[in-house]
Amino acid sequence: MGLYRANPQDGVVWITGGSSGIGRALAKMLAAAGYTVAVTAREGDEIEALIAESAPLSGRILSYPCDVTDEARLENTLAAIESAAGPVVLAIFNAGTYVPVAGENLSVRKFRRTFDLNLQGVINGLVPVVRRMQKRGFGHIVLLGSISAWFGWPTTAAYGASKAAINVMAQSLKYDFDKINIRIQVANPGFVNTPLLQLQQTASMVPALMSPEDAASRMLRGITRGGFEIAFPKRLVWGLKLTSMLPQPVRHWVINRLTRWSSRPLSFGRAGSRRSNDA
Repeated sequence: MGLYRANPQDGVVWITGGSSGIGRALAKMLAAAGYTVAVTAREGDEIEALIAESAPLSGRILSYPCDVTDEARLENTLAAIESAAGPVVLAIFNAGTYVPVAGENLSVRKFRRTFDLNLQGVINGLVPVVRRMQKRGFGHIVLLGSISAWFGWPTTAAYGASKAAINVMAQSLKYDFDKINIRIQVANPGFVNTPLLQLQQTASMVPALMSPEDAASRMLRGITRGGFEIAFPKRLVWGLKLTSMLPQPVRHWVINRLTRWSSRPLSFGRAGSRRSNDA
C-alpha cells in the first residue's frame, strides 16, 4: 500500500496565500475538482471575488483570514476550519514574499521579513496540521519552494535561502512522514508572472515565463500523481539542475553572463557610499 494521496471525499484542502497568484488559481482548480478549499490570506486581501467565481464549481471555497506569521492565531484558524468544514487532508503552504537584497546595502529587516513569512509562516501551520494528520493516520502536505533554492542568484540572498530551507526541511521530514502515512511534496516552480516577479531586478531575464494558471495546473498534476519534488517547467529545470552541478567559480561566471550582473551599476551607488536605515 502506497502513501496517502488526498482526494475530495476525505476532507478539506487548506491553502495559505490563496488570494493571488498561484494560490488563487490553485484554489479554483481544486474547487473545480470537487474539494472544499479553505483559503487563508491576510485580512483585507480580496477573497470574496474568488468565492463568487467558485460558486458554479462542484466544490467550494471558504475564507479563513489570518497572518501566517502569528503562530497562535494560525493554529486557531486551523481548528476553526476543521470544526466548521471538516478535517484538513491536504495542506498547501503557499504564502510567501520576495524581498530583493542588495549585497552593498544589506538589511536585517529584509532578511527577517522574508524568513518570518517564507519559512516561519510555513512552520507555524505545518506543526499543528501534522499533529492532527498523525492522529488520523493520514495526510498530504505540499510546501512551495522555488528554482532559486538550488543555487544563488543576484538579489535572492534572502528569498533563495528561505526556499532552500524549505527544500531541506521537506527532505528531512520525509523520512519520518513516510512512516506515519503523511505524503510530503515540495513544489519548485520557475518564473511565474505574479506581482512578486516585478520586484526582481533580474526580471529582464525570465526564461519560460508562466501564467499563474499554467503554474497551478502543473502543480495540481504533480499533487495528483505523487512524487516528492514538483519542479517545472522541465526545459528550464533541467538546465538549472545541470548548472547547479558546475563548480562554483564556473556557475558564478555563467550566472554573471546570463544576467549581465557584473556590468550593472550598484543599487545604491558605490559600495559603502550609503548606509541602509533598514538594519
